[in-house]
Amino acid sequence: MRLTAHGIPHITAGDWGSLGYGSGYATARSSICNLADTVLTARGQRSRYLGPNGRYQDGVSMDASNLQVDAFVTDLRNRKVVEGLLASPAGPSPRAREMVKGYAAGVNRWLRDQRITDPACRAQTWIKPDATELDLWYGVYLANLIASSGVFVKEIVEADPPTLQDPGLPDLGIDLPLPKTQAEVPAYAAQVDRAALLRSLGRDTDFGSNATAIGGDASSTGRGMLLGNPHFPWVGRYKFTQQHLTLPGQYDVAGASLMGSPVVNIGWNKDVAWSHTVSTAYRFTPYEYLTVGPGPLYLSGNGLLRKAERRWVEIAAKQPDGTVKTVREDLWRTPQGYVIDSPSQFMGWSPISLWAIRDANAEHLRTIDTFLSMGQASSSRDLLRRQDAGGGMPWVNTVAADRGGDVLYADHSVVPNVPDALVTRCLTPVGLLLKTVAGLPGLNGLLADGACKWGTDADAQRPGILGPARLPSVVRRDWVMNANDSYWTPNDKVRLEGYASIIGCEKCVRTMRTRMVAQYVLDRLRTAGKETPESLRGHEYENRVRAAEVMRADGRLDEVCAKTGETQACAVLKAWDGRSDITSVGTHLFEAFVTRAPTGTNLWNVPFDAKDPFNTPRGLTTTAPVVKAMQAAIDAVRKAGVAFDAPWGSLQVAGDRGAPAYPLGGGDGDLAGNANALASRDPAGNTGRYKPVSYGSSHIQAVAYLADGSVDARTILTYSQDEDPASPWSADQTRLFSQEQWVRFPWTPAQVRAALVRTIDLQGS
Repeated sequence: MRLTAHGIPHITAGDWGSLGYGSGYATARSSICNLADTVLTARGQRSRYLGPNGRYQDGVSMDASNLQVDAFVTDLRNRKVVEGLLASPAGPSPRAREMVKGYAAGVNRWLRDQRITDPACRAQTWIKPDATELDLWYGVYLANLIASSGVFVKEIVEADPPTLQDPGLPDLGIDLPLPKTQAEVPAYAAQVDRAALLRSLGRDTDFGSNATAIGGDASSTGRGMLLGNPHFPWVGRYKFTQQHLTLPGQYDVAGASLMGSPVVNIGWNKDVAWSHTVSTAYRFTPYEYLTVGPGPLYLSGNGLLRKAERRWVEIAAKQPDGTVKTVREDLWRTPQGYVIDSPSQFMGWSPISLWAIRDANAEHLRTIDTFLSMGQASSSRDLLRRQDAGGGMPWVNTVAADRGGDVLYADHSVVPNVPDALVTRCLTPVGLLLKTVAGLPGLNGLLADGACKWGTDADAQRPGILGPARLPSVVRRDWVMNANDSYWTPNDKVRLEGYASIIGCEKCVRTMRTRMVAQYVLDRLRTAGKETPESLRGHEYENRVRAAEVMRADGRLDEVCAKTGETQACAVLKAWDGRSDITSVGTHLFEAFVTRAPTGTNLWNVPFDAKDPFNTPRGLTTTAPVVKAMQAAIDAVRKAGVAFDAPWGSLQVAGDRGAPAYPLGGGDGDLAGNANALASRDPAGNTGRYKPVSYGSSHIQAVAYLADGSVDARTILTYSQDEDPASPWSADQTRLFSQEQWVRFPWTPAQVRAALVRTIDLQGS
């Protein structure tokens, strides 16, 4: 293993197990506390060592107590879910198993040879060189569930039959009973807080990404180029670590991997580069079962009574006095999956019905194989073919560019085989409410094993998921992009339509972030004709704010502000450069406004037009609700004690653990329209600042295939490679990100030799 500048490991091995060994060792070196916590979670032992009441938040979807997480994981382990998938004929390949086994051994080797110095975990005596491959597989499995069962951990563990004190009915301030017929749904849906429901389903968060691929017809090189920027947490389980893995003659891939993954998840090889964005597709469907009385009896097919299975788990839980006590918890299941009790999502366990979810990502362990095979692709089309054969892309779109000049957009992720015809015949009244408000079809549990059972496609890797022919994709030679809106608009010319609504919406509003990512390319092609490697990667740091560009048209934003009478704030906003650079003055006022602004016709004079999705809605209204939002924004900034003319870089700073308060450009994504999206959510450092960033732009890569056959790879890991604040590589890339610079990722052997910092020989281990 060779370490180059910034702590990037380049691992060369003679077999798959040894390659995994080097990857595990390298990840332990850079991120042992995070990795050990991941293993502890996968064992269901958080309560034993960290106490049952501690909060576990993975930064994406799982937000529960240690006890709740342990109960969920312990039941998975008691049912031997992963062991069953490993033994399945459709389970992981031998090489994937070898890599995971080697990864665990590499982690253990580092723990045997080195001393933990990171203050976050150096005193934790439970961290030992005893990680097993099964621990790692459970970690992979839990990562698969973050957009499905992981959203409902609390609701699964706390599910119980209704009582007089807890009848399982929603208390949402809506003065109507839950609909009992489909005709009653529209009136109820009109009163639902859609944004709150989407947030509760993990659908409206900072979790996302941008990716843009430029094809040979639109690039100055005549070959493919890619700019990828996943928006992921800067703290916790779902951080990226950079690596370059080489098995001579078989595998040579560089990029980044999520914690606990022995393979590159986002990266490039000599022929194709790819990135991912979070897909709009649902990975699960809830089934509603009519109950008989307040207990666990429910009606199943043919009108037969069945009893939900009650499963007890025992959790070792550390007490305040240091002793360990066994705590019992129960979970309930139907043949489709776990019962949930979630009245806020209209899926409470009531005297009338109970709900259980079937989770497509709970039915496979193909993720490592899928990424491993993708890393060997020779083109964008080959990448998609390999992805489809793998059948394990859990919750993301893919955007790719290749040496030949083709570019790809695809949402060929794991999606339940629930076409619209099945949805139409299987929706219950409350299921229709869920579909109407959130796009999630709630199906009839009475027919869950019959007419409402997930279908099977002949071209799918396994039963129950949509096959490639029914999933959206396009290969082009101009350009494609995605910024977490649905598959419908991969560029300004292409419309992908006619797909199952469970994948996402068609002819629906695009976010300002989507509009910004597209506008960068459209403006460049209009003014210069081609994207160059320099211009494409330059978009990352342009920090234009699309909502401001749209709202400022005809002076309307200034008119709104003037109506507040706040002359000082309005003068700053009028002089603002419309960007989110660290030198910009007024960005915070605009962010405060746009996050409070009303929606729909209360905000725009020109409504959304499906024929012009990148330019509508537009025309800011100057009505009272908009002026009220501006006044609230100004009041909020004043209350925060922040000067109206404070430069953005003095307010938005790095907020991960141990990072200096480096000023950061970029800002709010979907509402303000920053492609360089940054957010503050439970920051770990610099919490006294206005906006300490703990989420957003992460492993950014700009990869261009050049006319001379070489690869130009530039990257930045925004929170840096090493987690120990004492490491010289814990904040070096964060500083570069603040300075809007790039790392030239060493790719060829000569580049690696030139950037070499240290060699670690792991032979004979």
